[in-house]
Amino acid sequence: MSDVSDGVASRVDCHTKVLNEAVIERATEAGLDAMVYAPHFRRLPEIREIAARYSTEELLVIPAREVFTGTWTDRKHVLALGLEDPVPDFISLEAAMAEFDRQDATVLVPHPEFATVSLTAADLYRYEGTIDAIEIFNPKHLPHHNRRARELATELEYPPYTSSYAHLPRSIGSAYTVFERAIETERDLLDALDDGVSRRVVYKNGLRRWRTTANELLHLGYENTWEKADRLFLSGTEPTHPDHIAYDGRFDDAAVY
Repeated sequence: MSDVSDGVASRVDCHTKVLNEAVIERATEAGLDAMVYAPHFRRLPEIREIAARYSTEELLVIPAREVFTGTWTDRKHVLALGLEDPVPDFISLEAAMAEFDRQDATVLVPHPEFATVSLTAADLYRYEGTIDAIEIFNPKHLPHHNRRARELATELEYPPYTSSYAHLPRSIGSAYTVFERAIETERDLLDALDDGVSRRVVYKNGLRRWRTTANELLHLGYENTWEKADRLFLSGTEPTHPDHIAYDGRFDDAAVY
């Protein structure tokens, strides 16, 4: 763990999308103690298995789900940690939040008010009893997006966090949250987030930061064109769709399409 003047601290990348040997190497070089792995459209049991496989003595990988709620024209992404039971994508925000409450999950808000894929200020007000922290810096954001996120955190008195939100291995280490507590297990991180433990947001600036932003935005364009077309028209039912047999019809009434 990393030492600071007033005690023990841990560097945590609170949201990544990619995980392989190159990611582990870059994360270790960046001095990270833990990272949260929440890939798109993979079910929780698979995420858990992959996270356990890549965790090392130096780097803890924590499984999570970024649940895609709402319709394609009004999507709202929510990051849930500490889930016991799988929660599908493509359900209403209300149903997802109710399920997170039922499971006493730790709920984070990635990229608030970004494009058409995020919780709004009204949502942050509505679910203040469920949400544990909001992201105030995302390398994929332009400066005005990050300013708005900081304003929301301050106005609504939410604890902040940041992440690399890495969809590409080279983005690992570009942003992380330093918790003034030892994070050695998944439970340690959940407790730190639930308890509002003191923390610092750290991110790279300068040329590397803008290179990361450009590369991640290019990848976002790919995700929302060719990759989305493949998912919608070529790949069949997503494994995280509420119609999937794995959910046993529990979310049929909450499905939005």
